[in-house]
Amino acid sequence: MLSPKSTELVEATLPAVGASIGEISALFYQRMFTEHPVLLRNLFNRGNQANGTQAQALAGSVAAFASGLLAGKTPDGMLRRIAHKHVSVGVTSGQYALVHKHLLGAIAEVLDVDDEVAAAWSEVYWLMADTLIGLERFLPRGMQEHRVIARFQETEDVVTFVVRPTSGPVAPSKPGQYVSVHVPLPDGARQIRQYSLSGRTDDALQFSVKRDGEVSNQLHDFTPVGSTIRLSQPAGDVTLQPGDGPVLLASAGIGCTPMISMLAELAATDSSRQVVAVHGDRDQLTHPFRAELAQLVAKLEDAQAHVFYEEPMGEWPADRTGFVDLTAVPVPAGATAYLCGPLPFLRAMRSQLLAAGVTDIHYEVFGPDTISAD
Repeated sequence: MLSPKSTELVEATLPAVGASIGEISALFYQRMFTEHPVLLRNLFNRGNQANGTQAQALAGSVAAFASGLLAGKTPDGMLRRIAHKHVSVGVTSGQYALVHKHLLGAIAEVLDVDDEVAAAWSEVYWLMADTLIGLERFLPRGMQEHRVIARFQETEDVVTFVVRPTSGPVAPSKPGQYVSVHVPLPDGARQIRQYSLSGRTDDALQFSVKRDGEVSNQLHDFTPVGSTIRLSQPAGDVTLQPGDGPVLLASAGIGCTPMISMLAELAATDSSRQVVAVHGDRDQLTHPFRAELAQLVAKLEDAQAHVFYEEPMGEWPADRTGFVDLTAVPVPAGATAYLCGPLPFLRAMRSQLLAAGVTDIHYEVFGPDTISAD
């Protein structure tokens, strides 16, 4: 809880901070990377910094946390998601002081606030930081060398890597989780990216990579069978939950990776749950795991698949042409929904599900989460 004085000051200044938070966030990263350039080379995603999405995510999380404090509640889902991401990339508790220094410095520079207001926002920050540090303390950490034992070309631009630890057992994981992959680049930087697990066995993990940027290109072009890569412990809080109720799995594009992992788990356990799998893609050739989707659904007692293509090849049902539309799908009452795909897709699916009365919604977003505060 915020102190009474800080509550008053944060409530009075939240509109101004909210209106300027994009500028504040951009300045924060500029200040921090100027002082510590190694963080941009070896920790933060250079692509997300260049396009501004990381700054948007930081802005949204701080504003959402402050708003939650004023309303007497905290955005627990957002905080869990951030904690898992931090642990997967190796953020340490000591780095929160560094972030505090430059974030509060940016707020002071942009808004020219007095010491009392700065102290109030410092309190907000440390309440959020301490909550995250507490969550991160109980999550598995550490990097492990893995050897690529197989790779498969799923589509023209998607490759699946099957990896096994070079020593020790394969790390435990849950359907829906991801791993962070540390990739050395030609300029000497070591960038980190997250890729959802698309399957596993007792002695290997499987993740799939769409060609889209410097890190994925490096994995596609320079990671043959026999090479080694460093992976984090599997992380992520959007996992298939046990139960008997109906399940909706909705994805678009490469967002099918955690969904196919969840579907495989349901099939492997001979689940009797009602399952509705929905996927959207450009066409049949760009759809990863197209055959697996049909095979897994066929194995389940009560499951159906609904596939939408924007530009289908050959004959295709008119009501499945275009973007995914859940109003055209029999969404089970009381379903638990899992979503993964681009941000516009996630927003559209969430809106359609809420309109249909589905409120138990879990989503995984690739890249910075800019919708938690929506």
